[in-house]
Amino acid sequence: MAAPQIKKEEPNIDSLTWGELTWVNIERPTEKETGYLAKHYPFHPLDLDDVLSRIQRPKIDEYKDYLFLVFHFPIYRKRERVLTSSQVSVFIGQNYLITVHKGELKPLVKLFRECQIDEESRQEYCSQGSGFLLYRILDRLVDYCLPILDKVGDSIEEVENDIFSDRKKGTVRGISMIRRDIISFRRIIWPMRAVIGSLEPRVRRFVKKLDLSVYFGDMVDHVDKIWDGLDEYKEIIEGLNDTHDSLATNRTNEVVRMLTIIATILLPITVVASIFGMNIPLGPFEDRGYSFLLVFLIMLVVIGGMLYFFRRIRVI
Repeated sequence: MAAPQIKKEEPNIDSLTWGELTWVNIERPTEKETGYLAKHYPFHPLDLDDVLSRIQRPKIDEYKDYLFLVFHFPIYRKRERVLTSSQVSVFIGQNYLITVHKGELKPLVKLFRECQIDEESRQEYCSQGSGFLLYRILDRLVDYCLPILDKVGDSIEEVENDIFSDRKKGTVRGISMIRRDIISFRRIIWPMRAVIGSLEPRVRRFVKKLDLSVYFGDMVDHVDKIWDGLDEYKEIIEGLNDTHDSLATNRTNEVVRMLTIIATILLPITVVASIFGMNIPLGPFEDRGYSFLLVFLIMLVVIGGMLYFFRRIRVI
């Protein structure tokens, strides 16, 4: 009896070709996909290991026939309400471009699907070589950061309105969450600025008769705009945090001041009540018929005197 044959799973790889250029897109890579790349392309084993690594800083590794690039872009997880980063690894050669990612970056997924089904899109993005295709991918991903930055700005406006309104509950938590998102965003963008800024001279050899310096210069301006926006939001949220602390301290001081005034007014009344509450003869107050009214009158006089005194020294 023949042994049952074990069916090997095919690697999860999508590709499209336009002319001499092939774009290979790999989502949620595993060792099967990196094994396929090692078999069909002259990639260094360390680069293939970096593809599967979750902790990898943005970088450019330059080789004779190809470049290996690592990028991080922000994504906002609505369920957890947290901003995190998603890694994109890119192999770029003369006639190919390989993108490896988790499938979380919608602009990249949408662009690949668009090129798969639309011939005009393939003509537009793939006709100038792999270098220009890389620019279009990065340009979309950088532009994808702008709505996330706007969302952070909207959150800051909401917190600002809460600080100066009666809705005080949850303000500290809101400020803390925004500060966390800004810190995460800055941690993602800061190393990206250096990588994108030095990318154009290295991919120039993969472009057909097109000067990419203007295109990459525009993309660098967008990255700088994002960084400047994060700097501004960082200063704003720090200022709002200080403002909230000042308002909270002022409210606490007001409460303590009122409690101190009340305690100060009640103190002499307590003394009077203690004296007349003792079981000793007190002359005219021995007649219980009107002694209570006299004691109550004394308390009112003491309260009035204390209130007049506090008013004169402008405590109340």
